[in-house]
Amino acid sequence: SSIVCIGLVSIFYIYLSIYIIYLSSSHFFYPAVCLCQRQFCDQYFDTPKFELTLRDLWLRKRKECWELKCPTAVNGTKETSGEQSKAAALCSRYKEITNLPEIQLRVKEVLKDVCDDRETETSRSQEDESWLSKMNLVCFAEFTTVRRSFTVEEEEGVQIDLDQADFGYSVGEIEVLVPEGGDVQSALEKIERMAGMLGLTGDQRVEGKMNVYLKRNYPEHYAKLLSEHVL
Repeated sequence: SSIVCIGLVSIFYIYLSIYIIYLSSSHFFYPAVCLCQRQFCDQYFDTPKFELTLRDLWLRKRKECWELKCPTAVNGTKETSGEQSKAAALCSRYKEITNLPEIQLRVKEVLKDVCDDRETETSRSQEDESWLSKMNLVCFAEFTTVRRSFTVEEEEGVQIDLDQADFGYSVGEIEVLVPEGGDVQSALEKIERMAGMLGLTGDQRVEGKMNVYLKRNYPEHYAKLLSEHVL
């Protein structure tokens, strides 16, 4: 997932995704194109009191680049009957910020009561990580993933990621990026159609990697997120 940056102005994308059971490429009934296979390490950061994740804010470092996933209220996702589609009910929706100074400003705003007031100026340098200690941020999760990404010609703009994490969990994900102000309902319909093409009913949520990682390794953190209805 990416963000297009023009100077200091970021064009945000709403990130819509639905986790699915892990499938091999042989499960694709329609011609699927493998875009790539890659391996990456993710590090997630929060304060010792989990002041970011308890607000459903996820600060991540991947391949020396920073990302902040923020919850977003998406309008226009209801069906005409007033009921949500299965995809709308099961999809996660996040706004992704990849501009480092903007990430730092957003985190500082949330953590204004715990930040070191002496120096909390933003930095453009990906290498300078002194801001983490000034905001009392520490790494609480780290794992490596092997990802294979596919597209299917019948659904333009839809990507299927098959992930295998090094802590023994595999999961698939159907995802669509929507420019802010774009047609979210159309994206949800694409996800639902793709799930149907793959023979997936979508009757229940499949747990994402972070859910499983925290449940296995940090049950106290996991329980707090459940109690705040973040997970």
